[in-house]
Amino acid sequence: MRFKSGFVTIIGRPNVGKSTLMNKVIGEKIAIMSDKPQTTRNKIQCVYTENDFQIVFLDTPGIHKPKHKLGQYMVKIAKETLREVDAILFVVDDSTTIGPGDKYIMEQLEGIDTPIILVINKIDKMDQQSLTELYNKYEGTKLFKNIIGISALEGVNLDNLVNLIVSYFPEGPQYFPEHMVTDQPERLIVAELIREKILKYTEQEIPHGVAVEVNLMKKRKDKDIVDINATIYCERKTHKGIIIGKGGRKLKGIGKSSREDIENLLGSKVYLELWVKVKEGWRNSENTLKNLGYD
Repeated sequence: MRFKSGFVTIIGRPNVGKSTLMNKVIGEKIAIMSDKPQTTRNKIQCVYTENDFQIVFLDTPGIHKPKHKLGQYMVKIAKETLREVDAILFVVDDSTTIGPGDKYIMEQLEGIDTPIILVINKIDKMDQQSLTELYNKYEGTKLFKNIIGISALEGVNLDNLVNLIVSYFPEGPQYFPEHMVTDQPERLIVAELIREKILKYTEQEIPHGVAVEVNLMKKRKDKDIVDINATIYCERKTHKGIIIGKGGRKLKGIGKSSREDIENLLGSKVYLELWVKVKEGWRNSENTLKNLGYD
């Protein structure tokens, strides 16, 4: 049996379902999911292994026009992956027009030799006529080797997408053990899971000026309990009050929901303590960004 392996990067505008797609394929919750843009901040490497192939996914921050140093870092990471891989998945959603964000990304893709697969996500929200019209619009750009429609959330057509990706792979080694699903440290995944809950519980009240740092993560001796202390950084005092909520209710909700996901990830009971601190302008501080892992 020939074994094939390769690397794939997932790019696209923020909030088109890139992380949902990757999580659904590999069957683990590694990349955080939110209905807010710019959720993914680091290049997350995830692995999907079968008997005859291994796909290494690079889930990158959405390519967008940056407004601060954090944004510049995110776009830099996304662009650097384009020439490092065997195939590129450019994910769009059910928008019936090719918007300025998609056009901007397509400009970045011009002149790149790596095969580009256009993935139209959220087809469960489209009728056949709208899907055909959108397909034809993108096909007319002559930029893509293949175009495929899927629903990442519903799991529609994902097997065909996986087969299409593998068709571009050469024969190669198994880069990672078959049980391994990510190269990310547990601390980083834990921090990202907490940040996901902050985005969920604060709804539209908090912009993306929120970061999470895990200060302590230690398993108790002779007990199946992991103690985790984490600090939530926000940019304004008003944001701190929103995150904590009246009587601390919102922070308790964030903690409870985070703990459940972390316990599923670690397979252990978790005692989680969360602290909220104000760090003004952290998204424009190179030292702070490095300390938080954006380097």
